[in-house]
Amino acid sequence: MKKNTSIYCGWGRIIMGHTFTDAAALATELCRERRGNRDIAFYVDHPHVVLSYAPQQLFLDPSDTLRLDLEDLADDDEGEIAVRPVATENDAYAINELYLKRGMMPTDPNYVWQMRDADALIYLVVEDPADGHIVGTVMGIDHVRLFDDSSEGSSLWCLAVDPQAHSPGIGEALVKALARLFKNRRRAYMDLSVMHHNEQAKSLYDKLGFTQIKTFAIKNKNAFNEALFVGPDLEGSLNPYAKIIVDEARARGIDVDVLDADEGYFRLTSGGKSVVCRESLSELTNAVAMSRCQDKYVTNRWLSQAGLKTPAFQLAGSPESNRAFLEEHGSLVVKPTNSEQGKGITVGVTDSETLETAVVKAQRFSDRVLLESFQPGQDLRIVVINYKVVAAAVRKPAQFVGDGQNDARTLLEKQSRRRQAATGGESHIPIDAETERCLAEQGYTLDSIVEKGVIVQVRKTANLHTGGTIHDVTDILHPTLVAAAVKAARTLEIPVVGLDFMVRTPDQPQHVIIEANERVGLANHEPQPTAQRFIDLLFPLSVSASWTETA
Repeated sequence: MKKNTSIYCGWGRIIMGHTFTDAAALATELCRERRGNRDIAFYVDHPHVVLSYAPQQLFLDPSDTLRLDLEDLADDDEGEIAVRPVATENDAYAINELYLKRGMMPTDPNYVWQMRDADALIYLVVEDPADGHIVGTVMGIDHVRLFDDSSEGSSLWCLAVDPQAHSPGIGEALVKALARLFKNRRRAYMDLSVMHHNEQAKSLYDKLGFTQIKTFAIKNKNAFNEALFVGPDLEGSLNPYAKIIVDEARARGIDVDVLDADEGYFRLTSGGKSVVCRESLSELTNAVAMSRCQDKYVTNRWLSQAGLKTPAFQLAGSPESNRAFLEEHGSLVVKPTNSEQGKGITVGVTDSETLETAVVKAQRFSDRVLLESFQPGQDLRIVVINYKVVAAAVRKPAQFVGDGQNDARTLLEKQSRRRQAATGGESHIPIDAETERCLAEQGYTLDSIVEKGVIVQVRKTANLHTGGTIHDVTDILHPTLVAAAVKAARTLEIPVVGLDFMVRTPDQPQHVIIEANERVGLANHEPQPTAQRFIDLLFPLSVSASWTETA
């Protein structure tokens, strides 16, 4: 067996601790971690000895090591989810995007592409058959080919599934595919490391037959690992929209004082300057600018007066006036003038009876109700920070895929649980009158068995909080849309805003602006650097954490 073995994985090294006979040498090797990387010493049998050589720099990773005996692995069929090796450079870049979406260390796509045919390092992916996007990936290490492992082992790393994937079982399919690959190479077992509190992952591994083994991992005390060695989360129960900002601030050495974790309030202090924020809404947004965005009728007035494109609109009034507006435009959107997260909105109203019902529904959330002409197309969110476009994403309404066996209610509930798990509880699909209306338009009820492979949309709005999904399109955004977003932000005089457009496609100029959101969810737009640009705005003299790690 080769001694003192490690392998670079694009984001850091896996150091095979059991190939080191000298604990001091292992500690020294781990301390050589390059800036911006994350090394892991795995299979450390005497961690207390290794830590004694660098107690200020190293820490014991709070993860469990699990093992799957490949000799007893069932030779079942490969299932309906197709797993394949990396085949194109785009696959390599998609793997990195998945890592970023899951809050994992970014990798070097060029390295992944270069290593696609390596003996010891294996990358597998799952492609969404509907649109060709990569929705899952896993990496494996062949210990025999890496260091002539006498125990004939292998290991699994970097399992990542797109949090917005509609098909269930992607993670399970990846684990099984990698296990079959290693079994075909006559490997005896496949190990993995999982955080001790990751119950969702552990339940999957338990189902597949993994058992715990007694060995340990050691890591460096770096910014990425900070949450693992400083103790319980100092920010309490901050939601993802506040936490992404707080994490970026702390990485720059900015002091954080959580004022109200449940509601997302915190104070950031650097030098003599302090700024209070509620998620991405800060003291830099004044009350007048905030009011222009909160009232959707006012937003439309200001934008249209500035020459920007908006839907036709008017406030709901008498039934006769409402019907006349409907007859003029054919299809309407009815929404409260002051509401968020898609509450009280009805989209695609085409008859007077539904119109009046929608008005009553909207009045539960606001005294004034706005009628807008319905604008077909894709729902596009553009994030503007400091009057520059930082991110853009197409938002798709909640949907599920039929399997020919379960009824719509069951599939909806399963998809809703996946969305909740993927967003930390921020997103779920309501089963309500709007859901039933959308199903009915497609010829279904909650009790219907939907044909296998049929995609069923269950909401008209694409809000994340009602199960919508978000797909980054920043790199293809048309210059006309960029210019319109910046002009809209300047018109509303708001330094941080999420603007909602309806577009034909994000790479074409046709558009209307339908809303402005003064407290935009920055966490929804990873891997774009929304939190970094937000902290740049608040503390322009602070050094970007991302710049420091790559310098």
